[in-house]
Amino acid sequence: MYSMSQPDPVRLEIFKNLYQFIAEQMGIVLQNTAASVNIKERLDFSCAIFDSLGLLVANAPHIPVHLGSMSESVSSLINAEGNNIKPGNVYLSNNPYNGGTHLPDVTAITPIFDTENKQIIFYVASRGHQADIGGITPGSMPPHSSTILEEGIIFDNFLLVNKEDFQELEVRNFLLNHSYPSRNPDQNIADFKAQIAANNRGVQELLKMVNQYGLETVKLYMQFVQDNAEESVRRAIDVLKNGAFIYEMDNGAKIQVKVTIDRENRSAKIDFTGTSTQLNSNFNAPKAVTQAAVLYVFRTLVNDNIPLNAGCLQPLEIIIPEGCMLNPIYPAAVVAGNVETSQTIVDALYGALGVMAASQGTMNNFTFGNQKYQYYETICGGSGAGINFDGTDAVHTHMTNSRLTDPEVLETRYPVQVESFSLRFHSGGKGKYAGGNGVIRRIKFLEPMTANILSSHRLIPPFGLHGGEEGKVGRNWIKRENGTEEYLDSTATAEMQSGDIFVIETPGGGGFGKSS
Repeated sequence: MYSMSQPDPVRLEIFKNLYQFIAEQMGIVLQNTAASVNIKERLDFSCAIFDSLGLLVANAPHIPVHLGSMSESVSSLINAEGNNIKPGNVYLSNNPYNGGTHLPDVTAITPIFDTENKQIIFYVASRGHQADIGGITPGSMPPHSSTILEEGIIFDNFLLVNKEDFQELEVRNFLLNHSYPSRNPDQNIADFKAQIAANNRGVQELLKMVNQYGLETVKLYMQFVQDNAEESVRRAIDVLKNGAFIYEMDNGAKIQVKVTIDRENRSAKIDFTGTSTQLNSNFNAPKAVTQAAVLYVFRTLVNDNIPLNAGCLQPLEIIIPEGCMLNPIYPAAVVAGNVETSQTIVDALYGALGVMAASQGTMNNFTFGNQKYQYYETICGGSGAGINFDGTDAVHTHMTNSRLTDPEVLETRYPVQVESFSLRFHSGGKGKYAGGNGVIRRIKFLEPMTANILSSHRLIPPFGLHGGEEGKVGRNWIKRENGTEEYLDSTATAEMQSGDIFVIETPGGGGFGKSS
């Protein structure tokens, strides 16, 4: 017999899968009801469930940079609103200084009350990347923003639904009353409603669990699932060694990390002291993003099938000096920190641990638009090789897990043409195990629009490990209709005319080990 202080292994497996299944159900509802291509087609969203303290319990396998940081948003809501949170309320948050990642990622948070509406027993949340949330460029991913205010509209525990009454007028006014307002508030509101629907599914399913198993059991197994994740990470730490790594970025900034293993306590200290100070560019990563990257790395070292949750963080001590580029102070710009710097953190950690060469190390963020159209995509590349495996060609790596829009959908919804999309052969680093190849993506514009590229590893190549060769750097350039070619930096804005082609060549992954 198993006591209530000791989980039944069979029940643990059942509950672990039930919690994950609820998050997956939320994701299906969000995808089916969303209006934007970004959420419906690219699947740039995440759903998760949290305990009454706002700690992550389980998630669907969505976007790692969202999932590792979302509990900070829920905790921020609890700290700010506390007893003011009422049944039937839903809150919006995207503040990077309160658990957000960057402004396009907007989180809808729904508290779940007990049957008597007296106390909050759980929270559910869904985070979706808005196609546009204002800011100085269409798509809200400006390559050259220098403050958070230039990147769009900040929701900080905004009351979206007040006792089941959707605050449409209030949210519309909020989207428009800004120095750089949203370009498509109708689409924002439609996606917010889809997030509310996704959260409602989570509420229904969790209450169904409570009805079937009892509140005490459901809460107890939430704790057991977190405890199980903690033990799994400790087992992974048991076989790791101390290490350190310094990784420079295209802009001259560097990420420095030292990992120290405490054998006795089966824990690890991850110290980012020595990392560059806060930048004047937008490559600053909010503290929640840095934490998410660390959480992701240690979760990937676990062979067991566990949900990413708060238990994974328990064995980890993370030191991030305030005012460095991985823990910036308001109003630092952060839009690239979420998508680019997060990737560099991951690769630096794998380098310090000596387990995997660098991936392409970028999401190759491509946005284009005008007042009528706004579009955003991340583009795949090569993954790094590891101790006993080759890298993979043309894959989204690490902190991103979205997909590219189908060409038919893209060309139907926007005045562009996918001229070609192919592997970039010989871009992966050679080694005993070879890095994966990047891709070449060519988008032809059929009417004038502003295009932006926000990328990395156009100057600094993705590193190889243990004698493996570096991956090839990426390239961004434009072929104008008159045949001239225009080469762009890692981050750039360009005015595209009808007939112009924007070309993005993504980096390859690094190789691992010397070739025989």
